[in-house]
Amino acid sequence: MKHLPQWVLATAAALSALPAAAQFQKPEDAVKYRQGAFQVMGQHFGRLGAMANGRVPYDAKVAQENAALVEVMAKLPWAAFGPGTDGHQTKAKAEIWTEKAKFDQGADKMVAEVGKLAAAAKMGNLDALKAAFGDTAATCKACHDSYRNK
Repeated sequence: MKHLPQWVLATAAALSALPAAAQFQKPEDAVKYRQGAFQVMGQHFGRLGAMANGRVPYDAKVAQENAALVEVMAKLPWAAFGPGTDGHQTKAKAEIWTEKAKFDQGADKMVAEVGKLAAAAKMGNLDALKAAFGDTAATCKACHDSYRNK
């Protein structure tokens, strides 16, 4: 995997700070955005999981690059769960909007765990990566179990 220029990561982070209304002209745009963010995050998280679970050889540089991308991407989808984005043909459960505070708390926890994962990847230690990956995966699973249809 090629290393992304710093401006790409900075731009992605800056966009995540904008209000949802400024980012999306239509609710459908927000849905596509959050699905795309989750797709990219999932791909890079999966690469970390493959290393953590011994399915591919551990490569500290690749782990660090993937964890950095996951860290940026983890901040992006949440603004796209705004008003009018429910009821679309997605895997999102209605509870996201009826239990918004609880959902947001789970999102914040996941972002924090991803930060720990990125820090562990920077250490260049497979055991640290494994531990942080497990904790991060648990927060993902908790949200999927509560707020994502199969």
